[in-house]
Amino acid sequence: MEALLDAITEVVTLVPREKVAAIANRVRNAKSKAISLTDFESTHQVAFALDRLKKSWQASEVSAGELAAMLAASSHTIDKISAEQSLELVWTGPTTPFVSARRTEQALLQVIESARKSLFITSFVAYDVSSIIDALNAAITRGVKVSMLLESSHDHGGSVSIDVIGKMRELVPETSLYAWVRKSDVFSGGRVHAKIALADANSCFITSANLTGFAMEKNMEAGVLITGGRVPVLLERHLNVMIELKVVDKV
Repeated sequence: MEALLDAITEVVTLVPREKVAAIANRVRNAKSKAISLTDFESTHQVAFALDRLKKSWQASEVSAGELAAMLAASSHTIDKISAEQSLELVWTGPTTPFVSARRTEQALLQVIESARKSLFITSFVAYDVSSIIDALNAAITRGVKVSMLLESSHDHGGSVSIDVIGKMRELVPETSLYAWVRKSDVFSGGRVHAKIALADANSCFITSANLTGFAMEKNMEAGVLITGGRVPVLLERHLNVMIELKVVDKV
């Protein structure tokens, strides 16, 4: 049964819902398990998935009606999940035929500009990236509460040579700035290495990139842009509780 369930999952992931419905209808009306699905083979990958589905079904005791229902239910579930949450790979740097480039700056700006109530950004360092600074100030102007957690300078107990927090206070004066200063023994010497932009508990960008010009334009960086679903909600709760429990301090 597990092999059949895996085959169903692969098919409904690759094939549009209307075509899955057509496949299910053909299965339902089949007089035997020796059916042809070749007219649904839009790509080699789909052809392989459909062949796997047929073989898994033929090796099972599942009836045609049961398989048709399983296909329909699985397809509906995939569509429902996709509607509630979308995931997008963000890759900055050299590309291949398998991964297209989308600049880190574009994804970060998308999250910032989508914010209507709250925006929380964490980064190890943040230099003067004018487009990001302008977007942050614009968010504040439209009433968004902007918070930033950044690594402290050497003079303030951190690990970077420049005062990133002081610089950001000059560039975005109305943002709420936080630092991770009071570390327990287990985190002694630790750094703010997370790079996150979170808007309204609805969308978040998790990335390898710092807020620097090189990260935005020249470095090889990777990230995931998440819209909807539970991850942005849980991330917002986590960040807010760290503030409430004084894990990070406002500076």
